[in-house]
Amino acid sequence: MRYELKDLRLFRAIEETGNLSAGAAAMHMTASSASYRLKNLEYAVGRPLFTRTPRGMTLTPAGEVLSRHARTVLDDVQSMHDELLGLASNLKGSIRLLANSSSLNSFIIPSLARFLSANSRVNVDLKEQESSVIPQSILNDEADIGVAAASSESDELESQLYAQDTLICAVHPDHPLATQQRVPFARLLDYDFVSMDRNSSNFLFLAGQARAESRPLNVRIHAHDFRSVLYLVQAEVGIALVPASIAHEYARDKRVVPVAIAAPWATRNLYMITRRQSGRSKLIHEFADILMHDPQVVASRASMDDCSFQIHS
Repeated sequence: MRYELKDLRLFRAIEETGNLSAGAAAMHMTASSASYRLKNLEYAVGRPLFTRTPRGMTLTPAGEVLSRHARTVLDDVQSMHDELLGLASNLKGSIRLLANSSSLNSFIIPSLARFLSANSRVNVDLKEQESSVIPQSILNDEADIGVAAASSESDELESQLYAQDTLICAVHPDHPLATQQRVPFARLLDYDFVSMDRNSSNFLFLAGQARAESRPLNVRIHAHDFRSVLYLVQAEVGIALVPASIAHEYARDKRVVPVAIAAPWATRNLYMITRRQSGRSKLIHEFADILMHDPQVVASRASMDDCSFQIHS
């Protein structure tokens, strides 16, 4: 059984306000989205969590139990985050960071947003790059840290397991593939795609897999970010190859349907690549350690046998 931190925070917000809409507003969510999340949480628990009365929402016995544990979990997560930020409070300087598109959008951007907002004396030069060329870029002193979909251990480079990235096919709910549980990649090539920018590592990977199948790839339009790609899928322009974590919100709201890809490369471990300890500055070492211990990244490593949402079945 798995509980998402966002659902626990929403549950606490509803408990504190005694109202679904007020709790949703406190979480910057729509009431309908909050209601959907609450229903899923109650389904996971197996019992109602609130009793709805004219005066508002009050906890059921199951809700009382969840409230007690949720408070402890959320307090522990905040304490962990505060402690990690404390370790970084004296950092100063610039970091050059390379990442493939999946890690960039699924993990790196959220981590950097949390880190940079609390560390005004650190600047990050962030660039997207194909996984295959990231190790050489670090060896060429073109970057300090890289996150790629392949390990690269050598006398000069060190790789650490960072997170797991699962690629899925996002389709419109009315698309013929929406009823399929798992689809071979070659079959996806029978349909039109929407994709990231031509220079993105996501598109270059997609094009490479199509070449491996000796099949043409028809991309109707290239977009600059995954949100735009999923919007186009929702508009029935085409299907898309995206990280499961990116499609989570759209799948939860049933705007797209995630379809598993029957290919060994669909689930990839992401690795953080740096020069070995002797060649790393204190800033690079501490910054890499902070990225590795970001709560969202730690949660990914802790649940590598689980998906952030259940793929269509």
